[in-house]
Amino acid sequence: MGIISMIVVGFIIGLIARAIMPGEQKFGIILTIILGIIGSVVAGYLGASLGYYQPGEGAGWIGSIIGAIIVLFIYGLIVRKR
Repeated sequence: MGIISMIVVGFIIGLIARAIMPGEQKFGIILTIILGIIGSVVAGYLGASLGYYQPGEGAGWIGSIIGAIIVLFIYGLIVRKR
């Protein structure tokens, strides 16, 4: 059940991050899920390194959305250079 909930939460976080980030991101459902999951991981590592979260503690919804926006921003920089 943990994998299914991770996929659903990743999808929701990815959708919210894509809605907040300006511009058009042409992602499918799978890439939106991956965006949300990677955003959560980035937020967890960034929050732990800044002292907001304990090691092994989840980032939470807002932190995950901010992490997904950071990932979208970096993705936009990489795609724009091509």
